[in-house]
Amino acid sequence: MANFTTHIGVGTVVSGALATVTVAADLVAPENIVAVTLAGVLGSVLPDIDLKDSRPARAIFAGLAVFFSFAVLFSLERKYSIAEMLVLWLGTLLLVRYGARAVFFRFSYHRGIWHSLLALVFCALLTAWVYCQPLQRDPAVAWLAAGFLAIGFLTHLLLDELYSVDVMDTRIKASFGTALKLVDTRHWGHTIAMALATALLVLVAPPTKGFVDNISSRALWIGLHRRLLPEGNKWFAGVAWIKSRSSAQGDVESLPLGRTEGAMTTGSIVRAPERPATGAPVPADAGR
Repeated sequence: MANFTTHIGVGTVVSGALATVTVAADLVAPENIVAVTLAGVLGSVLPDIDLKDSRPARAIFAGLAVFFSFAVLFSLERKYSIAEMLVLWLGTLLLVRYGARAVFFRFSYHRGIWHSLLALVFCALLTAWVYCQPLQRDPAVAWLAAGFLAIGFLTHLLLDELYSVDVMDTRIKASFGTALKLVDTRHWGHTIAMALATALLVLVAPPTKGFVDNISSRALWIGLHRRLLPEGNKWFAGVAWIKSRSSAQGDVESLPLGRTEGAMTTGSIVRAPERPATGAPVPADAGR
């Protein structure tokens, strides 16, 4: 399998490329692009969480411990004294960092359920819920982060499978097929538990309409098409000529560069102005 350095390096490159396209499409505000990009980098090492005493496992559980401890602290800040909040914060930190980690490794093994497409769906749904609920991001931004994580997760699985093929020695290693699989057929109990957890997350996941509307927007893809390559450069002269002819024929609409209708430019879907309730008085300056 690929080592940690390879996974984090490739995951960072893939997430950076996705972030570049996202910025070019003007989908989210600058303060959100960092958050969704980090989700992609996390996804690129997340499958190795079941590798005991590995760097990914230590880093992920340390990060989860910090996240949940501060989530508890901020949610209870007005209910308890400073001393009580310190105890709750430290207790949550230690419980997740050591207790949850010990329980997790008691029931998991490497190349098990976490190296599966079912785990990818579970982690994507969990990411969408975390970004929407504890982190209070707009549902569209939450699903964008889920998409970044899913692509990073899939990149990890594909790399592990590629490293199972010895091209120079023209042979396939015994590990081939254990990284990229639909479910874990060796331990059906793990698969069933993951499937139930995934079904539960489907019930509490944020709505997808805003995200789907933005991603499927024709204006978004037209804007990306226009910004794909520079115009007026000799290296891309042929492409520029094709684009100019396409625009002249009306195939590409004239839109502001990087600006799409209904974009998540403020970190959330641009909401339509609220309409006054039926029978509400009309402002005196209406129509001026």
